[in-house]
Amino acid sequence: MTKPQATSRVLTATSGHEGPLLQVDDFRTHFETPTGIVKAVDGVSFTLKRGDTLGIVGESGSGKTVLARSVMGLLTGKNVIRSGSARYNGTELVGASESQLRDLWGTEMAMVFQDPMTSLNPVLKVGRQITEGLRYHLKLSKAEARAQARQLLDSVGIPDPNRRISQYPHELSGGMRQRVTIAIALACGPTLLFADEPTTALDVTVQAQILDLLQRQQIERFMAMVLVTHDLGVVAGRTDHIAVMYAGQIVEYAPTRELFANVLMPYTDALLHSIPKLSQPSHTRLQSIGGRPPDLINPPSGCRFAPRCPYVQPKCTSEMPPLQEAETPGHFYRCWFPVGTDAGREALAQNAALGIPAAVSLTQTLADKPGGTA
Repeated sequence: MTKPQATSRVLTATSGHEGPLLQVDDFRTHFETPTGIVKAVDGVSFTLKRGDTLGIVGESGSGKTVLARSVMGLLTGKNVIRSGSARYNGTELVGASESQLRDLWGTEMAMVFQDPMTSLNPVLKVGRQITEGLRYHLKLSKAEARAQARQLLDSVGIPDPNRRISQYPHELSGGMRQRVTIAIALACGPTLLFADEPTTALDVTVQAQILDLLQRQQIERFMAMVLVTHDLGVVAGRTDHIAVMYAGQIVEYAPTRELFANVLMPYTDALLHSIPKLSQPSHTRLQSIGGRPPDLINPPSGCRFAPRCPYVQPKCTSEMPPLQEAETPGHFYRCWFPVGTDAGREALAQNAALGIPAAVSLTQTLADKPGGTA
């Protein structure tokens, strides 16, 4: 595989079923606002094969949810600008009509939303919400759809489905509501499932149950799945590949094991260090990433992580690093001074000599140096 020369380079998940089910190439989603155009997703490319799981990881505001919803065509406001290409099983989704997309939603593509309390209709019983898609897409009778709904509730681990099917969402626990949203998403047998922060607001034990459920259903149905989360720990053992997003761009992409074994992007490294560790003593202060993500109306001209990066050098603030392939095939990163390399170690040593521990202050120090820029 040759090294990519631009952000439109397609990153390919190579395991599983042959041929891409989803191919996204130089995909962009911008929003027109009174203060300017927000570049929420800015040149993202990847492919996904049936049976594979792709984890999309990043902080809040990095563009993960916008990417997932925009690829599905769920963002349809007049202020939304989509460009590039997103092809599902050969069908172009960018520019497709609402009727064309509606034929794909549910039967081909589905989404599990992050907050079941707001994604479920509070005034409709659970059974009605599951059977709606079954009757519309599969043309089942009322009795057939209701019987199928009971089977779906049973398959996602909800006890006593005969009783739960006649209850309202507020009568269920948070974990049960999330299981209902999964049942709705799986009702018509999609081949591609987007799971957008599916464990938000759930306690740790329920989180594990929901993630195990999604993984089991994916294997049984041979679906492709895109798992969106801010937690690298969630995707560690549940994905084939990981795409790390920052400020609307993919900044690192690799097979899951390769990413954890050989992190190259400083942002990915910072995310890993922010995960709490059981080996740490009690009351150990959690590590965080200093500063905040850039303004996506006027993003930096260089690396978008530069103002927060401990490896930052003058070149980082003036030149956008390309998405390039590492020595390991299939591992891509966007950095001038990668973690664990001679260039990266030299950059850290130079910054340590400045005696400025905070990345944001370090950037200002570089700007103050003779000939420096920030």
